[in-house]
Amino acid sequence: MAAVLIPLAEGFEELEAVAVIDVLRRGGIKVVVASLGRGPVKASRETVLVPDAALDDVMHQDFDMLVLPGGMPGVKHLREDPRIKKLVARYTQPDRSTGAICAAPSVLAAYGHLAGKSATSNPKFRDQVAIEGVRYREDPVVVDGNIVTSRGAGTSVAFALALVEKLAGRATREDVEAGLVMAR
Repeated sequence: MAAVLIPLAEGFEELEAVAVIDVLRRGGIKVVVASLGRGPVKASRETVLVPDAALDDVMHQDFDMLVLPGGMPGVKHLREDPRIKKLVARYTQPDRSTGAICAAPSVLAAYGHLAGKSATSNPKFRDQVAIEGVRYREDPVVVDGNIVTSRGAGTSVAFALALVEKLAGRATREDVEAGLVMAR
């Protein structure tokens, strides 16, 4: 079974975290939600999530993918945390995968991990992602090798389905998508 680590920082975007957690779990993927600190984490719109663990307790475990939710100031907190920088370096290696949505692709760009890649982000963060060496696209979801990026809250389910496909295959994605009764 594939396993995903989702770190949450104060001020994360609710929909981008919860939709991804839910859809990945529907796909039979193990998801570990980890707080940068200890205890519950308050999102950008005051929703409080209780993580599965503290990041310090799970950051050395083996996962197949790291997923960074967007939201402000959550992404600022992620970018400033040296543990996240280490995790991003680890999960952008060819044998691992990384997903980032909304403002979170700016973390990957800031650390130099989008160079030579196609990526997208929330339009408000385009100038932080569309830097030299990055092929910026405005598609809802962009998959380039082991990195998956997406635009924002409105693309959360599409992003999560792309992650399911990457980790569990096209058939699992189609099963999960059918169960969600997606609008066409």
